[in-house]
Amino acid sequence: MQKFLPFLGWLPTYKKTDFTKDLIAGLTVGIVLVPQGMAYAMIAGLPPVYGLYAAITPLIIYAFLGTSRQVAVGPVAMDSILVAAGLGTLAIVGVENYVAMALVLSFMVGAFQFLLGLFRMGFLVHFLSKPVISGFTSGAAIIIIFSQLKHLLGTDIEGSSQFQQLVLNAFEKLGDTNSYDLMIGLIGILIIVAFKKWNKRIPAVLLVVLLGILAVYFLGLQDYGVAIVGTVPEGLPIFKIPDITFKNLLDIWPIAFTLALVGYLETISIGKAIEEKNNTNTIDPNQELIALGTANVIGSFFQSYMSTASFSRSAINNESGARTNFASLISVVLVVLTLLFFTPFFYYLPNAVLASIIMVSVFSLIDFRYPKSLFQHRKDELLVLLATFVATLFIGIKEGILIGVLFSLLLMVYRTSNPHFAILGNIKNSDYYKNIKRFGDEVILRDDLLTVRFDAQLYFGNSDYFKKQLLKAVDDKGEGLKAVILNAEAINYIDSTGARMLIKVIDDLKARGLQFYIAGAIGPARDIIFRSGIINSLQKEHLFVKIKEAVAYFEDPKCLTALQDKVAHQNKNAVTNVTN
Repeated sequence: MQKFLPFLGWLPTYKKTDFTKDLIAGLTVGIVLVPQGMAYAMIAGLPPVYGLYAAITPLIIYAFLGTSRQVAVGPVAMDSILVAAGLGTLAIVGVENYVAMALVLSFMVGAFQFLLGLFRMGFLVHFLSKPVISGFTSGAAIIIIFSQLKHLLGTDIEGSSQFQQLVLNAFEKLGDTNSYDLMIGLIGILIIVAFKKWNKRIPAVLLVVLLGILAVYFLGLQDYGVAIVGTVPEGLPIFKIPDITFKNLLDIWPIAFTLALVGYLETISIGKAIEEKNNTNTIDPNQELIALGTANVIGSFFQSYMSTASFSRSAINNESGARTNFASLISVVLVVLTLLFFTPFFYYLPNAVLASIIMVSVFSLIDFRYPKSLFQHRKDELLVLLATFVATLFIGIKEGILIGVLFSLLLMVYRTSNPHFAILGNIKNSDYYKNIKRFGDEVILRDDLLTVRFDAQLYFGNSDYFKKQLLKAVDDKGEGLKAVILNAEAINYIDSTGARMLIKVIDDLKARGLQFYIAGAIGPARDIIFRSGIINSLQKEHLFVKIKEAVAYFEDPKCLTALQDKVAHQNKNAVTNVTN
């Protein structure tokens, strides 16, 4: 049962000391979660109270189904901007219709995540490589920051998912800036940044919220045009089935699938980072998909828009000493109390304060170190990062992710179609054969023997490359060449195209009077060599365990080792059994 209900793993051994630590962590996260949730709902284009709704049901579900004991789920900035970007492309009229579509989107995201987990498809997230995520995150963070200028400047700036349009729209409205809003926002940013550098344990976000509310209430700043949150509905979210239609599904399934993968990746990456720090190992990737999916599906019935793991709140939760997911339930209690008793308190909360919270929180998502590291060591992956970043910034959020994934796949295809091809030589006074370019004078080169290594699977995408490199090496050897040895240790698969090409190459070399040997092929590759008919051109006597055995056989065909003969016959028998 622990596999399906992970909380059963920690509940039987739960101690009083665990409760104390979970209580402190839960209260600390809850204090941050209330204003953050309201702020992130604004990013998504929703009324602030929906950020609080998203901090109830999903947290409860994940506490029982999630496998990470320190991850804090709920509304987050990046996914909120994706929600806004996805729904912004639709012709939605009215706040009620917009909210309804956001709930449908949450349901679809959860459904995708649940199905991916059910069919154990968690590996799909690996197609979102680190350069793609870094470029996308940095680009999205900048868009989020600039999207909050309307609240920071206290003016009506038209929104957009494109950076250049946001900047142009902001310039057009600079003359309408409300100095009070600007002052409140800047002071909020300074306070949060200062406390982060001075003492991270002090809830600077809560302090800024309190100061903003008190300033508006006692100074009457709303009379000077300062925009405030206003009335926040009291009470808990009610059960309501999202208005799901076939047209809705067709309209938003692409952004829903993207959000499903991005949200899952955030949760896994955060959870793994915390596990590595704590030297623990509890996360089950597929169960995490089921947990997130269930949380979002059920959450959509209780007016919750999409939730996933939060970078900042998970770090706070872990640093505060959280031992189990019970800490999340404590945070939920705080949110529930806020909705029941304290919503009038937020009436005078300035939007500029929420904007300052968002700007500081999101700025930390901009990664400066990773691109610098790629510039120094992996410039090809830096191009993927930059392509994703530029596309996200200037074309769109969804397009940025898709273009990033496309560039990653193109880079992968390029690498596998042009893999490393090495000419090997015998290291003096040893049985080792190494790349002649790396070991120089330490290797012995023979005019009558060519030994090569191909560091990739042999398939349709690189078979021509392999053939060209091999024949070029053969031609470079000249007329003194008598035999070719292929070190196949790194070849773990040969497809039908690669097999046909290899058979033709072996036959062509034989026509030139050259012998061809294969050494070091692993079990799966040897099976393919027999099944695909390569062995008919190669001959089983020319299949060796080690390069030195192939060299010895070349020098004296009578020295066939017992081990080499056994391996050749074992593969022949294995293939016969599979065929039978």
